[in-house]
Amino acid sequence: MASPRAAMVLAAGLGKRMAPITNTIPKPLVEVAGKSLIDWGLDALEHAGVERAIVNTHYLADQMDTHLSKRKSPAIVVSDERGELLDSAGGIVNALPQIGAEPFYVVNADTFWIDGARPNLVLLAEGWDDERMDMLLMIATKDQATGYDGRGDFHMDREGKLRRLGPAETSPFIYAGAAILHPRIFAGAAAGRASLNRYFDEAIAADRLYGMLMDGLWLTVGTPAAIGDAEAAIARAGLEIHD
Repeated sequence: MASPRAAMVLAAGLGKRMAPITNTIPKPLVEVAGKSLIDWGLDALEHAGVERAIVNTHYLADQMDTHLSKRKSPAIVVSDERGELLDSAGGIVNALPQIGAEPFYVVNADTFWIDGARPNLVLLAEGWDDERMDMLLMIATKDQATGYDGRGDFHMDREGKLRRLGPAETSPFIYAGAAILHPRIFAGAAAGRASLNRYFDEAIAADRLYGMLMDGLWLTVGTPAAIGDAEAAIARAGLEIHD
């Protein structure tokens, strides 16, 4: 399919593991290689042709508003969650009127990636199959990742179908913080706090959760120590680091 024209950027989290940096600024505004985390994601969305990005805000939201007001493209719509932090799925449900009825990108504001030969968001769109899928996740392997020390997130078969890990299982496959979702999965959803994990599980049960192995390097910046690892990876990739 053509690349989605709308995206949801999940940017309302508290970023507690990034303290003390996040004592005074929201995590999406933490800079890596001279660029804020959220701008790494918004730039990728712009490059993929996204016209409208809905960004949810909660913690230190005034700073987010000021920063986002400077963006020209994609057009930014702020989904204000000052009153209540709604979590990942709750934030999406709250923003559905702005998202629309077509498949849309979801991007976490605290992770980003270095593309390979072609933009990964474009590859996601090309991999979308509306007949088979409700959700298509960008997947990284552990050897493509910096700042990650977990046991993996999913098993993935040759067709890209995903399933959860058992309690003692490990996997090389990590959800890399970007996806395409169809808004039909939220039909009838009640307003309020809710996690995307519920919707992952429902899609697995229906055999409609798929993954696409990314091309390039995935960078997760969960703690202050991970900033240096990410910047070193960017330098090795030959990308410009701004002073």
